[in-house]
Amino acid sequence: MSQMNATERNVLLDRLRLNDEIGAVIDDRTIEILEHRRRTAVVRRRGWLVRRMLLAADLAGLTLAYVFAHLVFGDVGSNGDHVRPFAETLLFLSTLPIWIVVAKIYGLYDHDEERTDHSTADDLVGVFHLITVGTWLIFAGGMLTGLAKPELARLFFFWGLAIALVTTFRAGARAFCRRRITYLQNAVIVGAGDVGQLVARKLLQHPEYGINLVGFLDVDPKERRSDLEHLTVLGPPERLPGVVRAFDVERVVFAFSHDSHEETLNLIRSVKDLNVQVDIVPRLFEIVGPGLCIHTVEGIPLMGLPPLRLSHSSRLLKRLVDLVVGGISLIALAPLFAFIAVRIKLDSPGSIFFRQTRVGIGDTTFRIYKFRTMTVDAEERKDELAHLNIHAFPGGDPRMFKVPDDPRTTKFGRFLRRYSLDELPQLINVMKGEMSLVGPRPLIADEDKHVAEWARKRVHLKPGITGLWQVLGRSEIPFEEMTKLDYIYVTNWSLGGDLSIILKTMPAVLRSRRAY
Repeated sequence: MSQMNATERNVLLDRLRLNDEIGAVIDDRTIEILEHRRRTAVVRRRGWLVRRMLLAADLAGLTLAYVFAHLVFGDVGSNGDHVRPFAETLLFLSTLPIWIVVAKIYGLYDHDEERTDHSTADDLVGVFHLITVGTWLIFAGGMLTGLAKPELARLFFFWGLAIALVTTFRAGARAFCRRRITYLQNAVIVGAGDVGQLVARKLLQHPEYGINLVGFLDVDPKERRSDLEHLTVLGPPERLPGVVRAFDVERVVFAFSHDSHEETLNLIRSVKDLNVQVDIVPRLFEIVGPGLCIHTVEGIPLMGLPPLRLSHSSRLLKRLVDLVVGGISLIALAPLFAFIAVRIKLDSPGSIFFRQTRVGIGDTTFRIYKFRTMTVDAEERKDELAHLNIHAFPGGDPRMFKVPDDPRTTKFGRFLRRYSLDELPQLINVMKGEMSLVGPRPLIADEDKHVAEWARKRVHLKPGITGLWQVLGRSEIPFEEMTKLDYIYVTNWSLGGDLSIILKTMPAVLRSRRAY
């Protein structure tokens, strides 16, 4: 997007009638969003765009699945009878509005506007239910009305293809939306203390969330971190309604300001009529995970945290998924393994694999497999590169050793690290039962000794090739936050959560954040 010049900026500020104090701190990105909305005359926000694109994706996926099913199976049923293609097509087209209504009931069009990190992987269960229910309704409708006699083989083909196409088109629709300025949401954070700044840093680290952070509101803000100095405190919290109107704010995050309980309640109520999404960071958020349930006591909502009880059947199911998916992956990736092995040998002398001792389940140790990405003398040269460790500088974490553009990394090794291909041999550890596909991050002994006592529950499950740390930021996540994510994963484990993380891993890798 092109940046506006000073004259255009001043004209827009004048039109918005912003006072000098606020006008001085508004950034060019916010100005660009406001100018775009002013030019379009109608304020079209993320929900308006995404809902329409997802609806188009659903219709396209369903229609193409139907067309391909007819092309593959033709107009003759398994018993030799000719089907009635016109009647079947008419029946299918008449059900399309019902498909959309059911998708709306499942919430498949609304979550993107509400949740910053919502993805197509989160829709998978809903899409599966939608296609399954819809397919059998078509079958039942055709049989009961006599308008059509859908063949079971063709119906199953349509069912499987529709799930694949709708999911793929939804991913494409979201990718399209995220490149549009309409997708961006102006947001402010009420509270500029440690928690508010933590939320701000996480939002800034994930541009795919589509959040344009305007600034903070706080009466007594804490000194901002160096990476947040560009974000301004826009005033005390009581100015929130005016700031929402002036900056066309769509999302307000309440993150422990210094206001009293009653003042915060009044502030939240004051913006409920301003068409904004309100997000509230809960107290004790460090232990609140996706496994919580909401129940009530005479209308008072209570957040219930389930006890850590991973049953034998759950562990067996998790192991079964590891064996099936891991085994299939090893067979399918064998040609890629061979290619990488040859390239490593051509790139530098030394072994193909790098093996290192890591801490596993129950504090046992094992040797992890990785493709070698460094020179053979990398360990011996570690001390001489200590001054390049990004965590050796103020604000760093002395428990971690991360060197950007590490000179010990080989040319091909940099490519492997960029796309996490060096991690693939850990499938061998999975098959041996030392690791899982999804789990806590496998730590070396020097890192593991720094894990706090409360976070030792992370060793109740096998370490994983991927996990929350991989999906949410990899090397950009500090050590303490990484152990918190592992704690939340272990104490809220579910098979559905594992499948969601697996589906989110590939997009996270393709975003190609720096991996040290």
